[in-house]
Amino acid sequence: MMKGVASKLTTCYVIAYDIPDDRRRTKVHKLLSGFGAWTQFSLFECFLSKQELILLKAKLAKHLDESQDSVRFYPLCAACVAKVVTVGDPPPKEITLFIV
Repeated sequence: MMKGVASKLTTCYVIAYDIPDDRRRTKVHKLLSGFGAWTQFSLFECFLSKQELILLKAKLAKHLDESQDSVRFYPLCAACVAKVVTVGDPPPKEITLFIV
């Protein structure tokens, strides 16, 4: 897979979270850092396969309080990723990550 080129096997997800508790928010931030790029406060861009998405959701569930916390996954198709307009930092690019 070429660096910076979206694979047909992955989808770009914009993942936004609202977690009022500092401890849980820090854990979620660290977890998401292993799956993608932190681009804004409480926002990540992650290129994930279906399996990685399932794994990420399972790991997140262990740290969330469903009565207070919110994590949203916004999938972007390849055509939409190509149309992302960014002022400042570069647009989302797929990077090769190794999850252990």
